[in-house]
Amino acid sequence: MPQWAGSCWYYLRFCDANNGDRFIGKEAEEYWMGSAKNPGGVDLYVGGTEHAVLHLLYARFWHKVLFDLGHLTTSEPFQRLVNQGLILGDDGVKMSKSRGNVVNPDSVIAEYGADSLRLYEMFMGPLEHAKPWSMTGVEGVYRFLARVWRLAMSEDQEGNWILSEDLTEQELTNAQRRVLHTTIKKVSQDVEALSFNTAISQMMICTNEFTSAKPRPVEALRLFLPLLSPFAPHLAEELWMRLWKKFSGFTGLASQAAWPSWNEEYLVVDEISYAVQINGKVRGHLTVPTSAGKETVEKMAFADASLSPHLEGKEVKKVVVVPGRLVNIVVAG
Repeated sequence: MPQWAGSCWYYLRFCDANNGDRFIGKEAEEYWMGSAKNPGGVDLYVGGTEHAVLHLLYARFWHKVLFDLGHLTTSEPFQRLVNQGLILGDDGVKMSKSRGNVVNPDSVIAEYGADSLRLYEMFMGPLEHAKPWSMTGVEGVYRFLARVWRLAMSEDQEGNWILSEDLTEQELTNAQRRVLHTTIKKVSQDVEALSFNTAISQMMICTNEFTSAKPRPVEALRLFLPLLSPFAPHLAEELWMRLWKKFSGFTGLASQAAWPSWNEEYLVVDEISYAVQINGKVRGHLTVPTSAGKETVEKMAFADASLSPHLEGKEVKKVVVVPGRLVNIVVAG
C-alpha cells in the first residue's frame, strides 16, 4: 500500500517479513506483539504532534480493525504512546525555511557543543508541549555543564585543565548525602515518566550543592555522573575517564556503570535552618533539629555566641518564632 496507508501497519510486516502467505503469521505475532493480557509489541512509541494524526492515530485504528476482523490476537499495537510537542522558532511560531526562523543544529554544536544542544532540548519544557527556541536557554545549559566540569577539574598556571586538588576520599555530610539521594530518586523517576526537564533541574540543584564544597567528596561524582550520562554523555565520559586515573570506582564507562539507587532514610530531613532577625535585620542562622519546638528554638537563638554582640545591653521586647523559617527578636536600646 502506498505512502501513509502502508505506514499504518508496517510494524506488523516487520515481524514476519518473509511470510508469503499472510502479512504476519500467528507464531510471529504471539512472539513479537505480546498477548491478549499484555498487548502491544512496541514498548514506547514517541512521535511528533503532526505525526500523531498522519500515522499514530491511524496505526491504532487499523490495528483494531484487523483485530475485530480476526486477523490479529492483540487489540493494541503500542504499550505506551507519547506525542512530543513542536519546537518553535524564537518568534513563537513553527520553524520554517520560508519564515527564516530555522535553527541550524550544526552552528549550535560548533559554539556550545553537542551536549549543550542535547541537554537544552530536554530542558526546554514538558516533552508533550510546544516550546519556543531560545539561544539564551542554550547558554544557560552550557554554563551548567561548565559548573559540572569544574566540580572535578581546575586550571593550572599554564591554563591546562587538571583534576582539582579539592577532590578527596571523604565522607559525605548529611546535607550532601540528602541532596544526592534526592537527585538519584528524582532523576530515576523522571526518566521513567519522560519528565526530562525536571530531572535536569534537580541535577542543577545537586551541582550547586557541591560547587562551593572544599574539600569536595569524590563519592558525589561516582553517584552523579551515571545520572548525567544519558543527558550529557560526552562530558560525563570525559570526566569519568579522568577520575579513573586517580580514584577507584570509575572503571569502564559512566554509561555502563550501575545506575545509583537511593536510600529513603537519607531523604529524611532531621535538621532545619532558621534565619535570625534582630529588629528586622538578619544577623545570623541557626541549625536546629526538626523536632525542636518554639521554646527550644528561642533558647538556641539566645545561646548563639554570634548573636551576642547584637543583644548585649539591650532589652528584649518581643520574640517571634515562625516554625521552620525564622526567629525575629525585637530589642530596645
